[in-house]
Amino acid sequence: MPSHFRRIVLASRPQQQATLDNFRLETVAVPELGEGQVLIKNHFLSLDPYMRVRMNAEKGYADPQALNETMIGGTVGTIVASKNPRYAVGEQVIGMLGWAEMGVSDGLLLRKLDTTHIPLSAYLGAVGMPGMTAWYGLTQIMQANEGETVLVSAASGAVGSVVGQLAKLRGCRAIGIAGGPEKCQYVREELGFDACIDYKANDWQEQLLAATPTGIDAIFENVGGEVFDACLLRMNPFGRIALCGMIAGYESAELPIKNARVLLTQRLSVRGFIISEHMDLWPQGLKELGSYVASGKIKFKESIAPDLAAAPEAFLGLLKGKNFGKQLVRLLD
Repeated sequence: MPSHFRRIVLASRPQQQATLDNFRLETVAVPELGEGQVLIKNHFLSLDPYMRVRMNAEKGYADPQALNETMIGGTVGTIVASKNPRYAVGEQVIGMLGWAEMGVSDGLLLRKLDTTHIPLSAYLGAVGMPGMTAWYGLTQIMQANEGETVLVSAASGAVGSVVGQLAKLRGCRAIGIAGGPEKCQYVREELGFDACIDYKANDWQEQLLAATPTGIDAIFENVGGEVFDACLLRMNPFGRIALCGMIAGYESAELPIKNARVLLTQRLSVRGFIISEHMDLWPQGLKELGSYVASGKIKFKESIAPDLAAAPEAFLGLLKGKNFGKQLVRLLD
């Protein structure tokens, strides 16, 4: 059992764009376990766009990330010591132990994992929070029906990729938006989307028109900005929009919706959501997602940073769309 482990804390708040200087790598002692606690050696850390919002001092849907404390983040790992009768050494669990190689938990927010048919890392992606975000947005907000056209931004990412595949499984026409030919090819050929618009291409507007000849019935929005505005003009009457993220504005000024009049003229429904506020539906959603991943009906791709020290750079790359699929950090050799 090691006596120390490494963690990354928030050293300072970003002035506008996050930088490597906002993070600090530390080595700390492994704490003594109290009654009811478990010690977990983390295998993988999840990096997600919401972390950028939490780095700011302003309070949003959750409290800001505390300075000089371990950065928040989902992890999967193995219990290596236990004083909790509900958890045994050797069991694999998912929790929120943050940017750290090890962590202590009282077990209340842990969930045991079965890796017989599902890889451990997938519980941070397609069968985890990103997958549930996709499932909830599609089934509860977009309420996509067979034959409808569903558009998904950031379609090659951890959330968007699952949205489109779920839409196809429900008989919808799935249109993705991604950056670059390689990502668009993956979205079409590997994930099975009907089309993918390359927002980095000069003719992306023409691609949008060609991909949506009968309009758009539902949008799953992760990005916001100019492309989202253009998609609004393609919406059919009584369309639904699941507003999951606005990553294009996380490090810049607020993003105005220039075509907001369409919300009225097309009688659109727009709903923002935070998946952690809908825990009552997680068992249902995770069961469906787990079966699809185990059977190969939902595919996923991962970008994996090699160790904890590489986490800040990988995170900054995520904010700029440099990742391909779910961004993870490997914490255990």
